[in-house]
Amino acid sequence: MRNAIAAAAIAAALAAPAAAHDTDHTGGIHAEASDAIPAQFDIVHARITTEKNTATFHIGVSGRAGESKPTPSGQLAGSEVFAYVWPTNIDPYEVGFERGTGLLALAVTAHPDFDDTPLFDENGDGNPGNDGDLWHSHWVVLGPDDACGPGALKVIDIPESASPRLPKTWPGLPILIDSPGWDPLIRGGIVEVRVPFDDIGVVEAASYDGVTVGLRVNESIHAPLLCVVDVFDIVSGDLSLPGKVNE
Repeated sequence: MRNAIAAAAIAAALAAPAAAHDTDHTGGIHAEASDAIPAQFDIVHARITTEKNTATFHIGVSGRAGESKPTPSGQLAGSEVFAYVWPTNIDPYEVGFERGTGLLALAVTAHPDFDDTPLFDENGDGNPGNDGDLWHSHWVVLGPDDACGPGALKVIDIPESASPRLPKTWPGLPILIDSPGWDPLIRGGIVEVRVPFDDIGVVEAASYDGVTVGLRVNESIHAPLLCVVDVFDIVSGDLSLPGKVNE
C-alpha cells in the first residue's frame, strides 16, 4: 500500500515525540512512534539544516538506528539492501546527473552481498571492494516502475546504449547512483550525513521527506536492477515532501 502511495507522490513531485535516548528533534518533520514498524526503521523525526556550504541530513528513529542489516545471501542476484532515505525535490543535475531524471534522494545503505563504493575502503582493511555491509551514503534517482511490483519504485536504470551525465564518483552500476564517500554518523536513534554543496542555495530552497526502505537486486540482474520492495516508514505518511530546510 505504501509503495503505491509513494509512487503516486513521486509522480506528483515530478510534474512527534523524541526517542528516549536522544532529544535533539527540534524543527523538521515529526511522527508518532509506531509499534507496527521495526523500531530501528520507525521514523519519529527528519530534518535538513545548512551551515555555510554544508547540509546536514538527519533522521531520528524510535529504536537504535542501524541495528539491523540484511541477511547475507552469498550472491548479488536477489540480494537485499536496507536504507535510510531523504527524498528531495532538488534537481538531480545539482549533484551530477541529467536534469529532470527523477526524484533525487540521499540514502544511507547497508548490503552485505556486494560493494558499490569502489573508491573507498570503509573498513580500512586495504580492500575497497568488500565493505558493502557497513553503512555508507549514496545519491540515488528514484522513479516508479510496475516491473518492481504494482506501484513500486526503483533506482532509475541506465539503458545499455545510453551515455547520460553522471557524477565523477558514479560506481559503474547501470543505474542512477552516486557513491560520494560521505561517512554517515549513526549514534543511538540518529542517522546523520554532512554533505558539502557548491551552491548551498539549492538545498536551502528544497523540500524533503524521511523514509526507511528495503530494496532488492533483480534476480536476473537486469533492468529494473534495484527495486524498492518494502517501505518500512514515511515520516510524512504520504511522501508529500513537507519538510523545509532550516525550519
